[in-house]
Amino acid sequence: MKYKLLVLDVDGTLLNDEREISKRTLAALLKVQQMGVRIVLASGRPTYGLMPLAKALELGNYGGFILSYNGCQIISAQNGEVLFERRINPEMLPYLEKKAHKNGFDIFTYHDDTLLTDRPDNKYIQNEARLNDLILIDEDEFSTSIDFAPCKCMLVSDDEEALIGLEDHWKKRLAGTLDVFRSEPYFLEVVPCGVDKANTLGALLELLDIKREEVIAIGDGVCDVTMLQLAGVGVAMGHAQDSVKVCADHVTASNEEDGVALAVEKLIIAEVHAAEIPLDQLNARARHALMGNLGIQYTYASEDRIEATMPVDERTRQPFGILHGGATLALAETVAGLGSMITCQPDEIVVGMQVSGNHISSAHEGDTVRAIGTIVHKGRSSHVWNVDVFTSTNKLVSSIRVVNSILKKR
Repeated sequence: MKYKLLVLDVDGTLLNDEREISKRTLAALLKVQQMGVRIVLASGRPTYGLMPLAKALELGNYGGFILSYNGCQIISAQNGEVLFERRINPEMLPYLEKKAHKNGFDIFTYHDDTLLTDRPDNKYIQNEARLNDLILIDEDEFSTSIDFAPCKCMLVSDDEEALIGLEDHWKKRLAGTLDVFRSEPYFLEVVPCGVDKANTLGALLELLDIKREEVIAIGDGVCDVTMLQLAGVGVAMGHAQDSVKVCADHVTASNEEDGVALAVEKLIIAEVHAAEIPLDQLNARARHALMGNLGIQYTYASEDRIEATMPVDERTRQPFGILHGGATLALAETVAGLGSMITCQPDEIVVGMQVSGNHISSAHEGDTVRAIGTIVHKGRSSHVWNVDVFTSTNKLVSSIRVVNSILKKR
């Protein structure tokens, strides 16, 4: 694979204006993960607020990551392990709170599934809690009530000019200690020194031994610029500011027009040839799906032929020790599904429509069966595959016909 990592900003990029992942975008992102590309969600959101999106994209099944708090944390979506973390020294909190109150600003921070603030009635703070499904906790004595080191603190105000003034002051006053920037006209973020999406992404690349040239990053905001510049290919959303677009290698459509899906289809899916399908990565990342649970392993892939193996054991046998017909059909569908995925166009998706099989002989526990799938019809709207399943001694166990429907993404 030319690219190994796909890094996505979330709000305004992955999500449309309804805060949802469109069907076309979801299909495209699942497809590239099946091809062996790992996904990183890079966002200013707290880790807890990104978990539902990681689950929807099945990042845990494909070795993906969450880069949260604008770079303060990297979390493995597979097991929740914290791979990288930077936090604010709690001794700075009284100073931040004092300056916030002096300027008439509200202040809040995050902790696990909660949002702590001295102004729970603030509409922006309420929206932030709602957006990330966080429990809102009222803390009158904000700094004294926090007994942990937060990843970041947020100051809130409708007075944008006042926020800009404090931002300029703190960039000089806190230089080398904390970094500050406005992520929204009403938000001033305070994070550990040197933390941003690009720096933290660089740490992840070093950890994974991935080169910049093997990374695609997509974003829409000023906070994404350094990330787009670090990646081998940076893609700006169509609605991004011109200052963001000029820093990118490509400009895609907006988040309301499936911009992420279009970029992924053009830059990754359309460039992949059958010989480049990383079977070892597909096998490893499908271990928590049905394929992995049945012990199915791809062994060969081309545009018109797919091969895979499956053990006859406690997972796939009937109670009396022979291969279960249902497991055989699942093996055939797995083989035909990959074959159709390889041959269909970037703007198409594969949906299994029909499977029918003739079970000819038995395979016994302790054996490993081998499936060979060949395409017998490659139409515009459907593919028909013949899948023969053999024992290790080449005895034909089943002959199965699988029909896949090929649909245009919408």
